[in-house]
Amino acid sequence: MNKSKLRTKFFFSIIRSKIRHEFFRYNYTQQAPQPIKVEKTINKVTLLGRVGADPQKRGTEEHPVVVFSLATHQNYINNNEESTQKTDWHRIVVFRPGLRDTVYNYLQKGQRVHISGRLIYGELKDESGTPRTTTSIAADDIIFFNSKN
Repeated sequence: MNKSKLRTKFFFSIIRSKIRHEFFRYNYTQQAPQPIKVEKTINKVTLLGRVGADPQKRGTEEHPVVVFSLATHQNYINNNEESTQKTDWHRIVVFRPGLRDTVYNYLQKGQRVHISGRLIYGELKDESGTPRTTTSIAADDIIFFNSKN
């Protein structure tokens, strides 16, 4: 065989071995990539109560938010067999643009509302600069009932 044919044969044998190596490496020696499993979770809050104060605009021009408080209560009989009512106060925040504007313009103190949303946690600094952890309900939907009158 002449040198030209030897070089060609050698060249093709190298190419074949590389192709074979790549073929086996990707198709037979490695497992097929597994689909990413996304675990489902639930963060859902539903409240029915009365607004504690007129809504306030907070945040910045780029990230506006409307905030208000909501009172809910539960009735129970205490140890003296007296009917007692315990009130819980919730901080409601509204980020969604259309809902935020509607709440700010039409919701009033004392009005009864049904809120669907999710719990969110954050950190605020008080007047003295001390960080405080906050818990709020980010409203996704609000149903207005008749006004307090």
